[in-house]
Amino acid sequence: MKFAVLDFETTGSTATDRIIQVGLFLINDHEMTDRYTSLVNPGISIPSSITTLTGIDDEMVKDAPPMEEVIAEMVPLLQDAVLVGHNIAFDLAFLQRALDDNGYFPFDGRVLDTMDALRVLFPGLSSLQLSMVCHAFGIEHERPHQADSDAEVTARIWLRCMERFQSLPLLTLQRLELIFADSAGDFGWFVSEMRQFKELHQPLDPDLDRYFRQFALNVGEWGEEEPVREEEDVLKLPDDFPSFYDQLKQVLQQRFAAYEDRESQVQMLSEVETAFEDGKHLMIEAGTGTGKSLGYLIPSLYYGLKQDKKVLVSTHTINLQEQLRERDVPLLHELFPIGFRAAVLKGRSHYLCLRKFEHKMNILDFEHGKEDRITAGQMLVWLGETKHGDEEELHFANKGKQFWQSVESDTDSCLNRACPWFKKCFYHRARHEANTADVIITNHSLLFTDMKAENRLLPGYKHLVIDEAHHFEEVAGKHLGIELHYHGLSNTLLWLYKDARSGQLSNLRIRLQRFEDERAQGWCISIDRVVEKLLQLKEEWDQLTELLYQLLASRSDPSQSEGNGLVYRVKKDSLPTGWDKLEVLEENMQLNFGEALKPLDKLISEIKEVQDEYDVQSLITDLSGTVKELYRHRDSLHFFMTMPDANYVYWLEAGTYSRNRSLQLFCVPIDVSEMLKQHFFGPKDSVVLTSATLSVGKSFDYTCDQLGLRENGADGKLKTVQLPSPFNYRDQALVAIPRDFPTLRGASGEKEFVDRLVPSLAEVALETRGRMLVLFTSNRMLKLVHGALKEMLSPFGIGVLGQGVDSSNRSKLTRLFQNSPNCVLLGTSSFWEGVDIPGNALTCLAIVRLPFQPPNHPLIEAKTEMIKQRNQNPFMKLSVPQAVIRFKQGFGRLVRTATDKGIVIIYDTRVIDTNYGKYFLYSLPGPKIEHMNSNQLVPRIKQWMGENQA
Repeated sequence: MKFAVLDFETTGSTATDRIIQVGLFLINDHEMTDRYTSLVNPGISIPSSITTLTGIDDEMVKDAPPMEEVIAEMVPLLQDAVLVGHNIAFDLAFLQRALDDNGYFPFDGRVLDTMDALRVLFPGLSSLQLSMVCHAFGIEHERPHQADSDAEVTARIWLRCMERFQSLPLLTLQRLELIFADSAGDFGWFVSEMRQFKELHQPLDPDLDRYFRQFALNVGEWGEEEPVREEEDVLKLPDDFPSFYDQLKQVLQQRFAAYEDRESQVQMLSEVETAFEDGKHLMIEAGTGTGKSLGYLIPSLYYGLKQDKKVLVSTHTINLQEQLRERDVPLLHELFPIGFRAAVLKGRSHYLCLRKFEHKMNILDFEHGKEDRITAGQMLVWLGETKHGDEEELHFANKGKQFWQSVESDTDSCLNRACPWFKKCFYHRARHEANTADVIITNHSLLFTDMKAENRLLPGYKHLVIDEAHHFEEVAGKHLGIELHYHGLSNTLLWLYKDARSGQLSNLRIRLQRFEDERAQGWCISIDRVVEKLLQLKEEWDQLTELLYQLLASRSDPSQSEGNGLVYRVKKDSLPTGWDKLEVLEENMQLNFGEALKPLDKLISEIKEVQDEYDVQSLITDLSGTVKELYRHRDSLHFFMTMPDANYVYWLEAGTYSRNRSLQLFCVPIDVSEMLKQHFFGPKDSVVLTSATLSVGKSFDYTCDQLGLRENGADGKLKTVQLPSPFNYRDQALVAIPRDFPTLRGASGEKEFVDRLVPSLAEVALETRGRMLVLFTSNRMLKLVHGALKEMLSPFGIGVLGQGVDSSNRSKLTRLFQNSPNCVLLGTSSFWEGVDIPGNALTCLAIVRLPFQPPNHPLIEAKTEMIKQRNQNPFMKLSVPQAVIRFKQGFGRLVRTATDKGIVIIYDTRVIDTNYGKYFLYSLPGPKIEHMNSNQLVPRIKQWMGENQA
């Protein structure tokens, strides 16, 4: 088979743009056999933005051949070839226009896009950007955005894709062929060619032992693992922790020549082990560079193994769970003298349900056409690789997440031991691994889901480590509260019935209609009655949410909220006018819920007894799951509308564009400290809370208050420890505060502030050659600064990336920033923490405003009222500590390793002008702090960087 891999550089992407460079590489029989590259004289001037991107200017194409000569040389090379390109639609449009303009027939051969193949064949690829794919594959990409270089690497990528196709199990190729059989485009044809090639060249199938129910898997049955140690192995561990650590240190020194003890990490190891040993709670703040993960994992494992007790570790983010799995646990397996098991357990919806996936693959139900086919293809290939069946290993595009939701594992539709997939099931495997593990790594969300499920999800434990503990209270509120989105209830109703052909009830009815017995016909009549009620519910839900949206829109000022959405708090003691109408509507809905749910329950229990006769087991299982979901939505809606609990705050949120379709109802407890005490700090022997940011100034009072803990209280159970960072902040970081910067008050103040901010950021960016992260607290201000700063810096070759402007995806923006030599990155909320940009990629961090929460947010408002009732000052008790912790997180983005150096500029003069400003500065880990006039900022930065580079 002959492939022509094509790439064009052009003056733009519109119908009037011209080609300025061609790269064409030919592949025959899996080898690159020929190439054709040429610059093209477009006959028009090349825009400066294209020159910046490609490095091609008017001078370079002045003497190049015109398109008519180039196309004449290309046409014979394209003869009988399959055209391939990275995002080929762009190049194909230009090719067809060039052929047409120069009197040739259009290209009518087969066309393939490397992006489709990459998504299916390499489901874990986190970016399809050409240079990122090259990086992932170890392919050198010398001159990105030049057609000859781009076409050559695309050809190498295509060869890699063909190799990958041939390494897939034959069964996977056969299933892929079925998925793409009747899809538009040529990808299905190519999959079929690959399947035939495989059958021809590999008639004996080496993958047969991996096949189960016509799928190729990479896992055996769970529960068949060998033991990792003998019982007496534990006796090999020294009796006291210091001796054990000395042993461990020797192994570390052998493995890492440059290994040195970090004083703060050694202290942390000892504090955590002592807390477990003495049955105490510990709150320990460990700054960046402490080696916090090993600081709690080593003593947790030692204590757990010695005492034969499970230790649970909980993180805030799935990201950190993955990091512990991929980085820290393998290292500990090397270091520990005896074997141990560490398991990662996530919420159920993170795992694939093999039964649902099998059903979907057998009926080939693709609601979103090509998108769903590609996602299904991705998942088929992934099934042959994955050991965990965990969605974090997949990178979906567009509608992929919706497809996942239709095949994710869930409690309500699980057949447990009756499921043919039970011993292969990823979720039950993860549960089993957790049950047999010494240390279990989970997350805060699952901790609270387990609490609500009366501790039926996690194995029993008495020792808990909470990492990223500054989020614990907020996650508790979210999980102990209720959130109902418009689409939550709508989608559940649509799952049940969409139209006569789709929806669980429609599918069940179609199946039952095939049977002519009286019982089946009676059930069909019941289904028709229920469907009437469901359609009424859908109508009433639309009415109710539209009225709630109108109420919200009339009472909310979008300019007052972050993200410019609509927010409105509903109070039981001062209900808005017209609320009684809403109550009547909701009461009607409750009646209809009853009239739909009762017969559904009856229908399910009757069919369940004879489901095998009618071959509807799978349908009934999924249906009963959806019915339980409908019960939950009914109860959530009733709780919101009746507001029965005074310890909750109730509010509405929506976007400004999608009206009621973006509506969300929230009910969140104002104070969770009693619940935390009751479920965690009371019953557990020892809870260790750790994070880089738990204290304000030198005090832990704020965090203790939030969690309902008392430092050295009557029971003396809590100890707090603040560990110094191992970094030398005095030499590594300079904090500069331009003291003459305007304050921000009112709308006119914002304009004056932005007018001063943009030139100042531009001057600093020129001095630091980009490499700058700017943290905002407002999306609106970020957007105002983005355009003006971009205009100011582009003539100097410095790029500007903005969150919510160039992309909303944090990891994608961070990657782009790290891969751009001269760049400024503007970020809001999610960039204040969890972003890791070590080394030279980041030299300067600018904090535009102190990160105070908007005081009018319903939850903050309710907490403020509660603090006032106690005759305390809510600003000093809540607003300042919250902002200080966020500020410390932001500051932590700059210095990530012992060799990082940089400058932090704080443009908010409140840190030096107000009496509370000192809390922010006192909370920093000892950098050099100076204030100066703004015109001294750049000279001081220049001087400081010069001193530190000497």
